Amino acid sequence: MIRLTQLTLIRGTKPLIETADLTLNPGEKIGLIGANGSGKSSLFALLRNELHPDAGDVDFPSAWRIAHVAQETPALDRTALDYAIDGDTTLRRLEAELAEAEAAHDGHRIGELHGALQDADAYTVRARAEQLLTGLGFSNDQMRLPIASFSGGWRMRLNLAQALMCPSDLLLLDEPTNHLDLDAILWLEDWLKRYPGTLIVISHDRDFLDGVVNVVAHIDGRKLKRYGGNYSSFEKQRAINLSLGQAAFEKQSRERAHLQSFIDRFKAKASKAKQAQSRMKMLAKMEELAPIHAAASFSFEFGEPERAPNPLLVLEDVIAGYGDKTILSGINLNLQAGQRIGLLGVNGAGKSTLIKTLVGDIPPLSGKLVAGKGLAIGYFAQHQLEMLRHDQSPLWHLSKLSPITREQELRNFLGGFNFNGEMATAPIAPLSGGEKARLALALIVWQRPNLLLLDEPTNHLDLETREALTVALAQFEGTLILVSHDRHLLRATTDEFMIVADGGLKPFDGDLDDYRDWLFKTKLGVVKPAKIDVPKEQPVDRKEQKRQEAEARQRLANQRKPIETRIRRLEEQMARHTTRKAEIDALLADPEIYAETRKEDLKQIMFEQAALASNLEQLESEWMEQQEALEAIAAI
Repeated sequence: MIRLTQLTLIRGTKPLIETADLTLNPGEKIGLIGANGSGKSSLFALLRNELHPDAGDVDFPSAWRIAHVAQETPALDRTALDYAIDGDTTLRRLEAELAEAEAAHDGHRIGELHGALQDADAYTVRARAEQLLTGLGFSNDQMRLPIASFSGGWRMRLNLAQALMCPSDLLLLDEPTNHLDLDAILWLEDWLKRYPGTLIVISHDRDFLDGVVNVVAHIDGRKLKRYGGNYSSFEKQRAINLSLGQAAFEKQSRERAHLQSFIDRFKAKASKAKQAQSRMKMLAKMEELAPIHAAASFSFEFGEPERAPNPLLVLEDVIAGYGDKTILSGINLNLQAGQRIGLLGVNGAGKSTLIKTLVGDIPPLSGKLVAGKGLAIGYFAQHQLEMLRHDQSPLWHLSKLSPITREQELRNFLGGFNFNGEMATAPIAPLSGGEKARLALALIVWQRPNLLLLDEPTNHLDLETREALTVALAQFEGTLILVSHDRHLLRATTDEFMIVADGGLKPFDGDLDDYRDWLFKTKLGVVKPAKIDVPKEQPVDRKEQKRQEAEARQRLANQRKPIETRIRRLEEQMARHTTRKAEIDALLADPEIYAETRKEDLKQIMFEQAALASNLEQLESEWMEQQEALEAIAAI
């Protein structure tokens, strides 16, 4: 159990957390959320004993093994596979001790260490590491390459692999999906669901949080508050709290009107495709959570674009690539005004190449690309952030686009993107990645494009800015092509999907759930590993065969044990929730609770009833998943 008591954390002169109390139970999967700069990473440093509280106490078992993702990766000649295995520090220590014992010809110690290595699953470690790296997007050839040959993003994947390889009781993950594409995120989500220890994850990916966590710890107003359930459950509970206040009522009403308008606008499309139905559900959910959007300090909208040509772009038998290297071929696309396309495809399939071809950054190797007259493209990609002038200000960047516009008008516009006062005129060099991405979005919005080409626009954005972008894109009147690993953004803003696969582009008839199923079928060993297949070696004798069979039984028992433990805990939690729910039902059956003098009591009881129902639904859903996992192991 982790218990924070009257915790105060101060960095420099800035108080981050003040007199906060929080209890986290063993085996829980916790999403730690809060605005950028609210203290999430500092709290992680505190748990890793790299920081000490300014006041209060932090208690958790001293024997707990803690794993986290390193922020630096040395440029070593060591292979990616060996580097991943290095994450299992216990195994590496035993291997080193065995080498010493063998050098000393200490037979007794050698026997002990072989037993310890067997307990540490040393005989399957390479297979486990290969499976893990495959899930994170590494090919077999890449696993044998030296670390020094990988880019920064791929090195961060290797650091994540090390953290997952490390046997741990507490796993701390800070934005683990930042350098992953959608297929790797789906694999990681599945892996974390089966992780038996306590998990605390910082993430701005709401679908990832929904799929993994069963508790949310929210840093708000320098306090820590615990919510049962996943991120969507947290939003609903917080929306109830916010809707009880009146301060944001007018803004909330306007936001509801906006949300209703774009729900109504897409109702007619609901019969066209399964994806449109999915989007209807997502937009309806956004309407339900309007109080949270209303309370947010940041929002923006795209201005109505100038009249767009129709079609906007036509590609006929286009081959896209670089120099002599073909990435995609046989591309045929007739992009009509008003289309909203989500581009799917595994890492390296060519999604970014297609976007760069559409925007004109790279010319087609062959074929025909025709842009309609009056086409105005708004293009966002991560490499564009590097093209911003870091020695210049947000105001300078905007005035370059519109030199004749009055400065006050430019300042007012930038203020809408939270670039206020001196921030509008200061160099952007010290800004965070999220703030630079917000500036790049502001520059696009100012130009009122009729076609948006967005390649991973949510990288580095916090949850609040992601939500603002989601709402703005949902209301955008133009045409959209979006590449993103953020499933919430894809569901809420696109009406159809196309998939980049096998060197081509084709329509994908389905929604994101269908895409997940497609990944499971075509990449079963990558996305959802069922068991570890150790490569076959030379025929073994009977004694060796018995040893391998014993190891296999032990592995199955080890896989079953955390699932059975989690099922027991879930059943205990469900029993407690059911008992409390019955007590609340009895209270609500008493007419006295509805008396005018007990208005506040009724409000609290109604809130608790809603929270209990939501938590029970979440617990029952996870219980079913754990039972299915247990059955899957039994079938092996």
